Amino acid sequence: MERLPYIDEHARSIDANRDRAWKALLKVVCKDPTDPASVPGGFVLDSAEVPARLALSGRHWFSRYALVFELDEEGPGRTRVRARSWGEFPGLHGKIYRALVIGTGGHQIVVREMLRRIAAAA
Repeated sequence: MERLPYIDEHARSIDANRDRAWKALLKVVCKDPTDPASVPGGFVLDSAEVPARLALSGRHWFSRYALVFELDEEGPGRTRVRARSWGEFPGLHGKIYRALVIGTGGHQIVVREMLRRIAAAA
């Protein structure tokens, strides 16, 4: 992953071991839950370290961005799933886009909903 400015981190503890949490992560994030490379449009797979880390990145006219999920064991049958985001929003259009995506809280809502869905799927 190239160096991008840090945006934020959201996390959720779930009642599942890392293997189950990993499968739930892929079920929620990927088009094909058996293939970490089947990430949604706008992203490409940077790395998949089963069952600990899924790193995605993307770019378009107004930004370059990365989203990394990390799964940490908290104890028997419990996993903390973290979603960390980075992004660069160059130029005037990038500033406007950042204000719309990050500034409105939309990004935060989407990431927290993804974490909720991962917990439910686990």
